[in-house]
Amino acid sequence: MHVSPPPNAEAQQTGALIRKPPLFQNLPKQGGFLINVFGAEDRRRGVAAVAVVLVGPGEAPPARLGWANRVTLLRAALVLLIAGLLVFPEVPRAHPYAVLGLALAALLLDGVDGWVARRTRSITAFGARFDMELDAFFILVLCVGLVATERVGPWVLGIGLARYLFVCAGRLLPWMRRPLPPSVFRKVVCVWQVVTLLLCFVPAMPAAVAVGAAATALSLLAVSFGRDTWWLLRHRCDARTPDAS
Repeated sequence: MHVSPPPNAEAQQTGALIRKPPLFQNLPKQGGFLINVFGAEDRRRGVAAVAVVLVGPGEAPPARLGWANRVTLLRAALVLLIAGLLVFPEVPRAHPYAVLGLALAALLLDGVDGWVARRTRSITAFGARFDMELDAFFILVLCVGLVATERVGPWVLGIGLARYLFVCAGRLLPWMRRPLPPSVFRKVVCVWQVVTLLLCFVPAMPAAVAVGAAATALSLLAVSFGRDTWWLLRHRCDARTPDAS
């Protein structure tokens, strides 16, 4: 004999699907996978993958990641998150302060990783290169964001592409691969770029002011790269040019 289901059976089934849709039925397994991803071996592979993209295949992470590189890796995750949001320009337009908050967090972490490296005596060539290349990529992401949100014209990409054009020039001109001496001016200009680009994201800043600030940042960057290029040109015959940039 056929027995009809209770009147609320269909509603109960619908509620069960709502509470636990098929996409999340394997959530415990997925959780275990995430734990495994953050295991030592997989974490090292992840750092190696990021290093190849941002630093280059010639650099390899140290045997032990270290807390300073972990902070840099966290900053890289924030920068990549911002870059992913910029794929949909309507997101930063609708939620500019959310994107600004993520970028500000990434900027603050930029000072933390160096402090941690000094405190833990874990300063490495890889860590310094990782931090520098992430700074360059972060600036490029901010420039793309300003163009995507139509805050500044496409010319602002010159700020983000300057570092990569400099590296490409080194591939063509071996004397430009020589390591540069430390420069306070270079560091100040780098921070100036990031702070200026972040301020240009603030909706309250008039468009004309944002354009003027970005143009000033680009001019200072041109001076910085001009100084470095002139130094390299004057010292191109001092010693053998290194094989890699």
